[in-house]
Amino acid sequence: MIDRRKFLKGSIISLITTSLSFKLTGKSKNLKNFQVPKYPIVAATWDNRKATETGMKVLLKGGSALDAVEAGAMVPEEDTSDTSVGYGGYPDREGRVTLDACIMDEKGNAGSVTYLQHIKHPVSVARRVMEKTPHVMLSGDGALQFALDEGFKKEDLLTDHAEETWKEWLKRDKYIPSNHDTIGILAIDENGDMCGACSTSGLAFKMPGRVGDSPIIGAGMYVDNEIGGACATGVGELVVKIVGSFLIVELMRQGKSPNEASKMAIERILQKYPDVKKEESQVAFVAMNKNGDVGGHSVREGYSIAVSEKARTYLITPDYYLK
Repeated sequence: MIDRRKFLKGSIISLITTSLSFKLTGKSKNLKNFQVPKYPIVAATWDNRKATETGMKVLLKGGSALDAVEAGAMVPEEDTSDTSVGYGGYPDREGRVTLDACIMDEKGNAGSVTYLQHIKHPVSVARRVMEKTPHVMLSGDGALQFALDEGFKKEDLLTDHAEETWKEWLKRDKYIPSNHDTIGILAIDENGDMCGACSTSGLAFKMPGRVGDSPIIGAGMYVDNEIGGACATGVGELVVKIVGSFLIVELMRQGKSPNEASKMAIERILQKYPDVKKEESQVAFVAMNKNGDVGGHSVREGYSIAVSEKARTYLITPDYYLK
């Protein structure tokens, strides 16, 4: 006959173990499958360590992932030495600095602005679009008027350096799209929620009206709070045509790691558009899964990913396709 005390004790221990296992894994009741979450964590395209550190400071003060990615993207937006993002960005061929940005929260809400002029922080305008309008994207004069109505300051964003470079380019009278260093940034906060943002001034000396992948949800950036997120950088036309960031998230949904998913997206580009191999175009991705694992891949060497954790900030140099 079973001892009643032993039976109750064993049942309670079993119940506690099972409950703990379920809480840790979220879905699985097998403790062997449990991975310690690596958050809070912030990751960004290129050597944007100041941006990831800024985002991490927000998280360590109890801020949300949404607050973190906005704050992080604002760093290069106001850095005049960054000629690919925000204030100081190179203008289009007519000499106008036009900005694109998007943001996405853990609930799947999104906001975006395209061809925005005279506003230093387009990522913040994108957040207002998400939170204060029934729309996802505002463009051009409409985006500017919305920003002004929301209290943003109208400014001249063309720096002396950018203007001089543009005038030198005009002398060559030859339109060759250049590579650029868009910031895409992802963050997971203490609650395990992920958000993302992307901001750029676009290709230098682009045709007036040109919009790349950066403000397009699913192309330049995409987040699914159950799976992970991804951001793109480089020649946006190539990213748009494969809906790159969404593709990576869906590959992670199928069980691919951030590195594997990013590599498959780069392979997709090169398979569909083989002429890229003959050109100097760069495309690169940063990806993060829900556990906080960070990875990426690029067409060519030279790409890096900035990562900030609680106690350290460092760079990752992902693999690249064309050796």
